Amino acid sequence: MSYNNILLEENNGIATITINRPKKLNALNQETIKELHEAFKTANEDKGTKVILVTGSGEKAFVAGADISEFADYDVSEGKQLAANGQKILFDFVENLSTPVIAAVNGFALGGGLELAMACHFRVASDNAKLGLPEVSLGVIPGYGGTQRLPQLIGKGRAMEMIMTAGMIDAKQALTFGLVNHVATQEELLPLCEKIAGKILNNSSVAISAAIKAINANYKDGVNGFDVEINDFGNCFDTEDFTEGTTAFLEKRKADFPGE
Repeated sequence: MSYNNILLEENNGIATITINRPKKLNALNQETIKELHEAFKTANEDKGTKVILVTGSGEKAFVAGADISEFADYDVSEGKQLAANGQKILFDFVENLSTPVIAAVNGFALGGGLELAMACHFRVASDNAKLGLPEVSLGVIPGYGGTQRLPQLIGKGRAMEMIMTAGMIDAKQALTFGLVNHVATQEELLPLCEKIAGKILNNSSVAISAAIKAINANYKDGVNGFDVEINDFGNCFDTEDFTEGTTAFLEKRKADFPGE
C-alpha cells in the first residue's frame, strides 16, 4: 500500500513507521490517522516483524498535535465521533497490538502526538523533545486517551497539573516522571531504539505478545489482570516457543524461537 503522509520500512525484524508531514510538524489529520492504522496493522500481521518503531520526520517534531483546522467547526456529536473513531482505529489499536511498539520521540510531542506516544508500549525521547497536552488552552480536553494514559504513566497529581496548565515538560523532566524510559541525542535516538529492539528480538514473540495482553489487562475496567496472567501463563506451555526456550536453557545454548 502507498501512503501520502507516512513511510513504512522493514529491516531485520524491525518495522519503522515515520510520520512524514514535516511542513505541518507531522500533525495528525484524519488521513494520517487512517494511514497509521493501516501501517501498524500491516506490520503487526507480518510474521517477520518482531518490533515496531514509530517516529516523526525531521528534527523538530514527533507529532506536534492534531490538525485543528479539520475540527474547529465541529458540533457536539461530531466531536464525540471524532474522539471515538480516533481511539478505536489508532490509539487503542496501538496499545493492544501483539507486536511491541516503541515511540522514538524526536521533538515536539503535543496533544495527539503525546497521546500517540503514550499508546505505544514505551517511549524513548531525544534530548530536545518537549511533551505536553495543551488542549485546555483551546477550550477542549484531550480526546485520544490523554486523560486516561497520562495519569497511569506519571500519577494523578502530575497529570492534573500538566493538563490544567497546558504546559510542556522537557525530556529530562519526562524521564524523571517516568513518561519516557530513556533520553538520547537526536543522532543516537533511533540507534538506541534499534538496540533495545534488538534485545527484544532475542526473546519469544509469542511470550511477549502474552505479556503485553496481561499487562494491559490491569488497566481495563472489569478485567482481573491476575486471571489474565494465570490463563496466558498456562497457554504458553502449549507453544513451540516454550518447548524451544526450556530445551535451550537445559542444553545451555541460545534459544532459536520459531514464533509459534
